[in-house]
Amino acid sequence: MKEDLDEVLQLYLSLHEESIPEPSEHLTVTWNQIVEDENHHLLVNVIDNKVVSSCVCVIIPNLTRNVRPYAFVENVVTHRDYRGKGYATECLNYAKEIAVKENCYKMMLLTGSKEQRTLDFYQNAGYNSTDKTAFIQWIDI
Repeated sequence: MKEDLDEVLQLYLSLHEESIPEPSEHLTVTWNQIVEDENHHLLVNVIDNKVVSSCVCVIIPNLTRNVRPYAFVENVVTHRDYRGKGYATECLNYAKEIAVKENCYKMMLLTGSKEQRTLDFYQNAGYNSTDKTAFIQWIDI
């Protein structure tokens, strides 16, 4: 499992991270929480024994919408050398399969990208930016 963490952290350098976190007890505890949480799905696409694409899909229990959960998708990323080959789409499609299986009534994701190519990618994957308005409050500790 440690190798998986290392590969995911390496991949996140293609997302927005500038460095890989130093090994620490906090990192290990966080990784174990993610791996052991049945509602937290870290999806990866492996090509030639290398993690080249990934996304996270978290199923969130909910008391509205007839007590149906919803899915939140985050950290959608493909290694720079493997972009444009459909690997992230495969991850998103698998996330949708999980959401459907879990009876979610919606899936949400946020992107900080303003690049039209990225926005078109999410739209082509079935997401829209017209139904809801997202607000973010950053917490700097």
